[in-house]
Amino acid sequence: LLASGTTTVFLVICISCLLFLSAWRKRSGSGKLPPGPIAFPIIGNTLQLNTKNLPQHIDEYGSIFTIYLGSERVVVLYGYEIMKEALIGLGEEFSGRGRLDWQKGNGERWKKLRRFALTNLRNFGMGKKSIEDRIQEETRFLVERLRNTHGRPFDPTLFLTHAVSNVICSIVFGDRFDYEDKKFQTSFHFQFTATVFFFHPLQLYNFFPTLMDYLPGPHHRLFKNALEFRRFVLERVNMHKESLDRNCPRDFIDAFLIKMEEERKNGQSDFTVGSLVRSTVELFVAGTGTTSVTMKFGLLILLKYPEIEEKVHKEIDRVIGRSRSPCMTDRSQMPYTDAVIHEIQRYINLVPLGLPHAVTRDVHLKQYLIPKGTTIFPALKSVLYDSREFPNPEQFNPGHFLDKNGAFKKSDYFMPFSAGKRICVGEGLARMELFLLFTMILQNFNLKPLVDPKDIDITPVTTFVSNAPKSYQFCVLPR
Repeated sequence: LLASGTTTVFLVICISCLLFLSAWRKRSGSGKLPPGPIAFPIIGNTLQLNTKNLPQHIDEYGSIFTIYLGSERVVVLYGYEIMKEALIGLGEEFSGRGRLDWQKGNGERWKKLRRFALTNLRNFGMGKKSIEDRIQEETRFLVERLRNTHGRPFDPTLFLTHAVSNVICSIVFGDRFDYEDKKFQTSFHFQFTATVFFFHPLQLYNFFPTLMDYLPGPHHRLFKNALEFRRFVLERVNMHKESLDRNCPRDFIDAFLIKMEEERKNGQSDFTVGSLVRSTVELFVAGTGTTSVTMKFGLLILLKYPEIEEKVHKEIDRVIGRSRSPCMTDRSQMPYTDAVIHEIQRYINLVPLGLPHAVTRDVHLKQYLIPKGTTIFPALKSVLYDSREFPNPEQFNPGHFLDKNGAFKKSDYFMPFSAGKRICVGEGLARMELFLLFTMILQNFNLKPLVDPKDIDITPVTTFVSNAPKSYQFCVLPR
């Protein structure tokens, strides 16, 4: 009897919480928020949030709807038209950073630092090496490392992540590291843990910070490693200060230090050692995981479709040959290879909900009012898998980016880096890395699967924020 009474009380409390939350939601935003599914107390819609069932919400609520992650209000944008209107048409209003950005930052200070990073990544010509030179150099080390597998099976995860990480090291620190270097391994250990965290459901930490502080899990290891990595970066910054040549910046840190000196006259500069360390950490986290996972996924897809690999081989042999390394000017003459790389990014749909934005002020979108500070999820899958632009989007088909004459065909729906003012700061770098890594690997090797290609499973491992390939091994055979 006592147990029955306790159950009844518990149910009454739950129902009351639901009614209270519903009333609270209607009051917030003066009842003009986009509609959405009923949220549960404490957890909100967390258990209901699945990229596979988003189309069901569209049928019921339309292309813009509201969900709750814990008590955090989130507005989801679904479809090309609404994303274009919000992220591009109202770019300034939707340029804030959402709660899943574990490196927090907003406002004018963040915008200044972001502009600085964009400028230096896009126009990188520091010292004697351009970004392209640095990627080519690292890719040659990767090719040699692959050659040393001597045809034995291996998991490509560490090979690719080491290479991409070293590209960032070269840009930020001025030089690459030997893969066995202890300092590099310290740096890499943090990046690898951060990548695992990014592709893990515990990204929800940001919506339940108080609760997660008391729960065990990989997020504690990430924060410990992050502290160690910041110390490592600070050590490199101090080394750069001692050898800085203001007339010849060698890398990102040099450029930042020179900017610090220029801004120091202002008295309250946003360019500080602390902001330099944070910017550097962000470049590593954002620039390592996504590119290496895209490469890993892309190689798996080619293992499944050897006929596509063969077409890429033929185009590489025709345009580049075997005697020189690929360069970015080759891309315009390699429409099929370019289409394959674009289709890999479209098909894997790496971050289905996109990295979150936030509105910087109260903003009207359609007939709704979205309050300042609201987190925005641009559902990139709804654009990358739009059948109006990409027929049979569930099928991997490089033809999605080729016209009837075989020339490369651009698409406004291609948004793997998001769109608007919050577009990925490393988009240009990532495009270069993907093209040069991809073409140089296939210039030198044939990919050999360990099973029949028909049996290769390219279904992604899906989490709250990302898609990643299943673990696999394969062999590379010199061409």
